Amino acid sequence: MSDATERPAVDADAWAEACAEDLEAERARRRERYGTQTGSAAEELRKLVDAVAEKVSSLQNPLFGAATQGAVQQLISQAKSAVEPVIERNPQVFDHLAAAGNELLAAYRSAVEGHERRWTRDEPAPRDGRDGRDGGGEGPSEKIDLD
Repeated sequence: MSDATERPAVDADAWAEACAEDLEAERARRRERYGTQTGSAAEELRKLVDAVAEKVSSLQNPLFGAATQGAVQQLISQAKSAVEPVIERNPQVFDHLAAAGNELLAAYRSAVEGHERRWTRDEPAPRDGRDGRDGGGEGPSEKIDLD
């Protein structure tokens, strides 16, 4: 017998299919346990654009004429058609922007918490001689004090 007749046919995509099934089962288990989670930043942006468009289109102001409402609808559809291709081509960019925003927020919270600790203990703000208020500053830059 030849090797071709002895071996069963191998499905080249079997591993990929099994992984996809396992991943979907895990997602379903997590949805059941924790509820639906927020989507990617791109999906959230898409939801935001849709919600804003829906809210703007639902505003029925008697001061707005039919022409104004038509112009608003056209503006909304143009904005959606401009945003959608960007989201489709670059969904990972929005994830990176969201992560960067979270890092900035964490840094801001850390700075505010440090100042709050000093305020509650009536400690003076630290002076390092470079903030421009005590004559020790160099150049045009100044330290921004959040006090």
